[in-house]
Amino acid sequence: MSVPAGRLSGIASAVRGGAAAPVAVLAMLAMVLVPLAPIVLDVMFTLNIALSLVVLLAVVYVKRPLEFSVFPSVLLLVTLLRLALNVASTRVVLLHGHEGPGAAGHVIEAFGQFVIGGSYAVGFVVFAILTVINFVVVTKGAGRIAEVSARFILDALPGKQMAIDADLNAGVLTREEAKARREEVREEADFYGSMDGANKFVRGDAIAGLLILAINLIGGIIIGIAQHGMGFSEAAKVYSLLAIGDGLVAQLPALLVSTAVAMLVTRATREQEMGKAVGTQVFGQQRALIVTAAVLGLIGIVPGMPNVPFLLFASAFGYAAWKLNQREKAALLAAANAETAPGNGLSMAPSPQAELSWDEVRPVEPLGLEVGYKLIAMVDKNQGGELLARLKGVRRKLTQDLGFLIPAVHVRDNLELAPGQYRVLVHGVPIAAGELHPDRELALDPGRVFGPVEGIPGKDPAFGLDAVWILPSQRAHAESLGYTVVDAATVVATHLSHLVRERASELLGHDEVQQLLASVGKATPKLVEDLTPKLLPLSSVVRVLQSLLAERVPLRQMRQIVEALLEHGAHTQDPTVLTAAVRTALGRFIVQELTGMGTELPVYTLAPQLERVLQDSVSGQAAALEPGLAERLHQNLSECVARQESLGEPAVLLVPGQVRAAIARLVRHSVPQLAVLAYGEVPEDKRLRLVGSVG
Repeated sequence: MSVPAGRLSGIASAVRGGAAAPVAVLAMLAMVLVPLAPIVLDVMFTLNIALSLVVLLAVVYVKRPLEFSVFPSVLLLVTLLRLALNVASTRVVLLHGHEGPGAAGHVIEAFGQFVIGGSYAVGFVVFAILTVINFVVVTKGAGRIAEVSARFILDALPGKQMAIDADLNAGVLTREEAKARREEVREEADFYGSMDGANKFVRGDAIAGLLILAINLIGGIIIGIAQHGMGFSEAAKVYSLLAIGDGLVAQLPALLVSTAVAMLVTRATREQEMGKAVGTQVFGQQRALIVTAAVLGLIGIVPGMPNVPFLLFASAFGYAAWKLNQREKAALLAAANAETAPGNGLSMAPSPQAELSWDEVRPVEPLGLEVGYKLIAMVDKNQGGELLARLKGVRRKLTQDLGFLIPAVHVRDNLELAPGQYRVLVHGVPIAAGELHPDRELALDPGRVFGPVEGIPGKDPAFGLDAVWILPSQRAHAESLGYTVVDAATVVATHLSHLVRERASELLGHDEVQQLLASVGKATPKLVEDLTPKLLPLSSVVRVLQSLLAERVPLRQMRQIVEALLEHGAHTQDPTVLTAAVRTALGRFIVQELTGMGTELPVYTLAPQLERVLQDSVSGQAAALEPGLAERLHQNLSECVARQESLGEPAVLLVPGQVRAAIARLVRHSVPQLAVLAYGEVPEDKRLRLVGSVG
């Protein structure tokens, strides 16, 4: 019966795909049960050594440990193959060992004769040394590192999730990027947990190698004497050769795989090739190479020492240090040439004077970021800088949250700043500054940490939290202690996001409002046409929208804002009155932003006497607030905000509509976390819960 070619190709595809691993496992079990010919053993032992080399080299060339996430399963399969070959070779050694050293195949015979070299004592010593190196040094160290790494990774898991959520809320990450980061964190925890368990395979394999050697040697001598009539010396000679050869054939791949395990668990989690990292971090230190060359040279000139090897390596390290010095000088010269090139504003060479024109008067950028020279690499994509991408993500998030297009951030270097300093400008005026350590990461203390971490003390520039600048290698340890760790680019992005939210009203101008109205007009053109310029001038609409942003009310409900202005614009053009009317129309949206899906709104109210004083002050029937009264009011409101924040609830002050705007202006900068609402802004179906009264 013939089989169609398409079906054959389908079967082959299945074997290459999902059926390959089960077939390999069944083949290993078959090797344990079915006797193998010596030629098959030679092929399988050679394949075992080749696979071990492939695994070792794959670990060397992989950039990140997670790129080899299947390594624990590969380690199990390689270990099973080696143990199955041990069982198969033991059967052949004990059944046919009396026939001579080649009874178990040429691979075992060659390994035994090459290592023994005529002395069985030497063979046992060499095998014992290999086993000690594999079992005591490599396997035990790798097991400890895997155990500690798994514990630190699992302890740091909540902190990493919090950092991802913080980046998502700050606009540094999109939802897709945050989802990918969470998946990567989960895969990392699974990988190191699997490596902690998989390392036990290697340890058990090393113990099994010792036991199999003893079984082959003792059992072979007994069988040779009892069943085949061999003398003790002859049996010891034959079976020692076979046992040691079999053990070495197994121990060599085991040592390769153990080394691969140790190299993988000691790798850093950042993306880098091992060879390039070693060359840069070990042989990239000019001072270390110079000192090494000097020490070797001194030893080489001591009488009685092997002068040639020491002087040879001293010359080699000295030459490497000289080449590294030349390379650094060339890089500095190229950087200097780039700085003095025409067009960058730093050239000291005289240039022909051109006639002045209005092109020399450049408009001030609405939003700017100036950085010191040590931070230039953070904004240079060619040097791996991520800051520009983070700022773009911040703009996208803020645009979605605030309801209008945030202007682009104009980044420039400023040699007047400290090397690691930066500052944020709004319309050319500096509003905030901070200092970074670009080669470190910032460990933030959220208030509950389990111990200190070594580093450079600092402050979070956005919220003023206590923080420590730590090395990237300390990240896992800091997260396991409860710190939230972010890189320098995230620090700048978060700070900028916080400042833009505070200064959003200053970034909204006539052009932006015109674009907002044009967006609304695409769906309802008649609505915008009736508003401006027929009913209200554009300047009044701008003032109203700026007032809303100053009180942290987003402009996402633009159609409702336009409808409210149309309704009340016929009676007044006062921006304060119009803002109050718009806030009343947006009351449900404002309360929703404060409480989310909560069914009740916790509020503070004013004491009756203080409320009368404020109403008289606003209406002009009394003098302005005394400084002492205003200070006590700020203090009491700050205590209310702190009390609500400790409970995880919003701080809301409910006041009469006549005094709401005045109180909001009074506490806008001193108590920014406080939301001041008028009675008319609370929806009728929202249940109020009186928390206290402010006197």
